Amino acid sequence: MITALIPARGGSKRIPGKNIRPFWGKPIMAYSIEAAVKTGLFDKVIVSTDDEKIADVARSYGAEVPFIRPERLSDDHTGTDAVVRHCLEWHEKRGDIVTHICCIYATAPFVQAEDITKGYEKVCEEGAVSSFSVTPFEYPIYRGLKLSKGGHVEMIWPEYQSSRSQDLPEAYHDAGQFYWLNVSEMPEEGPLFFSRNARPVILPSWRVQDIDTLDDWKRAEQIFRMIEKKNEE
Repeated sequence: MITALIPARGGSKRIPGKNIRPFWGKPIMAYSIEAAVKTGLFDKVIVSTDDEKIADVARSYGAEVPFIRPERLSDDHTGTDAVVRHCLEWHEKRGDIVTHICCIYATAPFVQAEDITKGYEKVCEEGAVSSFSVTPFEYPIYRGLKLSKGGHVEMIWPEYQSSRSQDLPEAYHDAGQFYWLNVSEMPEEGPLFFSRNARPVILPSWRVQDIDTLDDWKRAEQIFRMIEKKNEE
């Protein structure tokens, strides 16, 4: 069995109702559900939530909500790994044999079925434990600056002060869209997805936007509008 898991708890403080807030005509969570369904990979597309309103919206877009997430896993400090482990425990109690699970964030309106499929192909490679979306930093991190205790500007890596940007190694960061896990290789403890045997799916930076604040939300809407306009041309 291959499962898609979309964590979507209620109670967002910085953006009230974040997971079901309208984003270009439909709840933002709908984009993640639709992308998962479109891949044709998943036996189940599950939304893990503690909120009945979110559960109703999830079902209306084709996802399953077979359990309500327990309160102990629904606070601000609960990480993604704990939610994934809870879902796998639920499957295990049912006698399901899950070979792969893909965690897709609920607020990822730029997520594409094709990229999720690439992640699955990569996690099926020999020795792969996980695969997730990454994107390049827009500016070379090795030229990064910090402020000293006295308020002066200093380079974090002064050894690269004279290096040309094009001579510095490319650096990437988590794109915050999806995370595949080969369940048979899952570590008993520690991080599930960030391991030395993780494979990247590299996304262009213009199709990546973390959404934590209202400013992030507005920027994401602007990017989405430009993408939609280009697709119509």
